[in-house]
Amino acid sequence: MMRYGLLLFFLLNSTLFLIGQESKLAQQYYENGEYEKAASLYNKLYDQQNNNDYYFERYVECLINLEDYEACEKAIKKQLKKRPNQVQLYVTYGNLYERQYKDDEAQVQYENAVKQLPADRFIITKLANAFSRLTKFDLAIQAYEKGTALLKDKQVFAYNLADLYRRKGDKAKMIEYYLNSLSANPTRLSSIKTLFQRYLEEEDYKILQTQLYERIQEERELVHFPEMLSWVFIQKKDYKNAFRQERALDRQLSENGTRVYRLAEIAHNDKAYDTAIAAYNYIVEEKGATSSYYIGAKKNALACNRKKLTEGFDYTLENLRALETDYETFLNEFGRNKTTASIVQELADLEAFYINDLYKAVELLEEMIAYPGINPATQAEGKIKLADFYLMQGEIWEATLLYSQVDKTYKDDLLGHEARFRNAKLSYYAGDFQWAQTQFDVLKASTSKLIANDALDLSIFIMDNLGLDTTARSLQLYSEAELLVFQNRFDDSFNKLDSLTTAFPEHTLKDDVYYLKAKVYSKQKQYDEAVKMYEKIIDKHSEEIRADNALFELAELYENQLSSPEKAKELYERIFIDFSNSTLAVDARKRFRKLRGDNL
Repeated sequence: MMRYGLLLFFLLNSTLFLIGQESKLAQQYYENGEYEKAASLYNKLYDQQNNNDYYFERYVECLINLEDYEACEKAIKKQLKKRPNQVQLYVTYGNLYERQYKDDEAQVQYENAVKQLPADRFIITKLANAFSRLTKFDLAIQAYEKGTALLKDKQVFAYNLADLYRRKGDKAKMIEYYLNSLSANPTRLSSIKTLFQRYLEEEDYKILQTQLYERIQEERELVHFPEMLSWVFIQKKDYKNAFRQERALDRQLSENGTRVYRLAEIAHNDKAYDTAIAAYNYIVEEKGATSSYYIGAKKNALACNRKKLTEGFDYTLENLRALETDYETFLNEFGRNKTTASIVQELADLEAFYINDLYKAVELLEEMIAYPGINPATQAEGKIKLADFYLMQGEIWEATLLYSQVDKTYKDDLLGHEARFRNAKLSYYAGDFQWAQTQFDVLKASTSKLIANDALDLSIFIMDNLGLDTTARSLQLYSEAELLVFQNRFDDSFNKLDSLTTAFPEHTLKDDVYYLKAKVYSKQKQYDEAVKMYEKIIDKHSEEIRADNALFELAELYENQLSSPEKAKELYERIFIDFSNSTLAVDARKRFRKLRGDNL
């Protein structure tokens, strides 16, 4: 008995192997255009495997390519007689007529296919797919719509119909049927969002929004439509309305604030600070101190308030003091320790750079770097900042000591590179140009693009200006002026720059003098004066190294502070056209396209 079983097994496997080989050969003939040989093999294969429609369709295709229409029609009729329920054969029949330019006869066969459709989901899908392969999307839609009626299920083919309307370019119908599909299967929410993101243009989101409002009214108990509406608002960057939706859902579903916190992070990253703050505050006020998001929401709300003030350049001392109070309140609630070290750093920055209380900033960081158990990297960051503040106070030795500590501890890390760069710049301020240049040359290989670019710029700057003079006096005056700017001693810096231009009236540092003055005027919010300085560089020193920087920063002024986007756009365009080799060219092109309204 076992012997017969083994024999049967080997016979079956050898038959399948032969069929596989013949199938490959037929495919090869077909691809090479040897349709007669391919037809013979496909006919044989279909006889051997009577249920394989693929072989029959390929056989018919070969006959059509051979223009043997009579044999082809005969084969289709025979197959229809044998299998009348295979309504997709009418599509094959219609295609045969269409190849002979008999469009009316073809249409009759296509209509026959739809008329004779049974209430069988598999056959309905097969027929619609047959129409789709011939790009006859209207007929495929008819098949699915009739199938929907036969099966008495409005949602059964919703996803398929949505795809067909997409391929037709009917966005409104596409949206309608994808939403029908979502009603039937809410787990598709993520995949349908992806499809909408891929295929909807900006104006199409209005159609989606309108349809979602209607669905929400009709199916109030379903949450996936409000979720989709919130997503639409996010795509349109309408974070205020997105927050309303997410807040309502959070309350309706008695959730823990996850969706609101996620939206707050999106708005925060997109600089929609008002909405982000409102969302973070909702979590703090409604979820309370027991929420896992409580501390994060409080920290991020502080960060948003700080960025909203400092990035906008439109603040008063009163605004800064209110923010300072918020930071103090946070630290009083959570303590001053290793877990709140980053908040202490932020407060120190606020004191040093905006409130101009350098003494308090130093005091905060001296305390912070001594917290027990503090993360070493956080401590190193604190040391770099503290060294900056010491330098601002004129305590050169204390500054270089801290920079050197971080450099030694994090020699091959970005923190180490940052500390080394600042130490090299300190030497530049002090007039030790050769040692500074040596360090900058090393840092040109830094993995930080920002450090590498700055190091390269300073290395070239020193080389150019030392090579021109028999004395380093002009460069010394300029570096001292830069240090005074760093220390926020702006009047002293201007006096130093004026003494430079008086002593060296025709020196090539003139464009650098204008550039440094422009930076100071911008800090002081004297934007009109800053514009004048940048324009002097652009008009009189267009061949110098500062020209592209001046253009870029002037464009930023027009874009952000002077509310003149058209002028900014013109300047950004000039950068990537006239200074195509500049490191700023790529960013300038992005800014230009954004101002032009391109969808980035």
